[in-house]
Amino acid sequence: MTTPLLHHRVDGPDGAPVLVLGPSLGTSLRVWEPQTAGLARDHRVVRWDLPGHGGSPAGPGVLRAGATVADIGRHVLRLADALGVGAFAYAGISLGGAVGTWLAAHHPDRVTRLALLCTSAHFGGPGPWRERARLVRARGTAPVAESAPARWFTPAFTGHDALVTDLRSADPETYAVCCEILADTDLRPDLARIVAPTLVITGREDKATPPAHGRELADGIREARYVEVPGAAHLAGVERPQSVLTALQAHFA
Repeated sequence: MTTPLLHHRVDGPDGAPVLVLGPSLGTSLRVWEPQTAGLARDHRVVRWDLPGHGGSPAGPGVLRAGATVADIGRHVLRLADALGVGAFAYAGISLGGAVGTWLAAHHPDRVTRLALLCTSAHFGGPGPWRERARLVRARGTAPVAESAPARWFTPAFTGHDALVTDLRSADPETYAVCCEILADTDLRPDLARIVAPTLVITGREDKATPPAHGRELADGIREARYVEVPGAAHLAGVERPQSVLTALQAHFA
C-alpha cells in the first residue's frame, strides 16, 4: 500500500531555490502565513502539515504509536521526492524544527541551509508529554486547545483564534503520537553532524523551548548563528512576524 503524501502548499516562482517550512505541534501550515509571501519572493516555498493536522491524513498507515522524529522526516523526504526536489533549504518550528535537525544530520546531501525556530534537541522530561498524550486520547484536543494560547504566546497577544481552531481540528490519536515522539526525542548526539549553515531563533519569553534550549542548539551545531526575539513566546513568527521574516530572509539570501 502506498503511503499518502503529507498535505502541502507551494508558493513562489518556478525554478527558484526550494525552501521547505515545517510546522509546530498542533498547528497547520497556516503558522507560516506571516512569512510566506516574503520568503516566496525569492524561493519556491513548500509548506506541509504534520500527520493528522491541517489537511494531512491520519491513522497508523501514516504515523503509528512508537513512531519517531525520523518517521516524520522520511515523510518530508517522500514529499520532496514527489515534487521532484533534490536539495532544499529548510526551516521548522518546534516539532517541525526537530524534523529539520534530524534531516540535516542524517541527510546532509538534501539540506542546503537550516533554520531552527523555537525548538530544541530534547524537549524536557518525557512525563508531561506522555501525560498530554493520555489526556488527548481520553478527552480529545479541546483541553489542550484551551490552554494553547498561554503556551504559544505572551499574555498580551490576542491573534490566535485560527491557530487554536487548527489544534481543535487535529486528529487526537495522531496528536498523541506526536506528543510521544517529543517525549522520546533526543537529538543532542546529532548536532555535531550538521554541516548546513544554521540559524537558531528563539522567543525570549518562550516557556516551551526556552532560550537555553536554543543556545544549546547553536552551541552544538558548527558555526550556527543564534537570534533571540524579544516580546515573543513559542510561536515567535506569529507574534513577531517581521523580526522573524527579516532574520530568515538574511539567512536564506
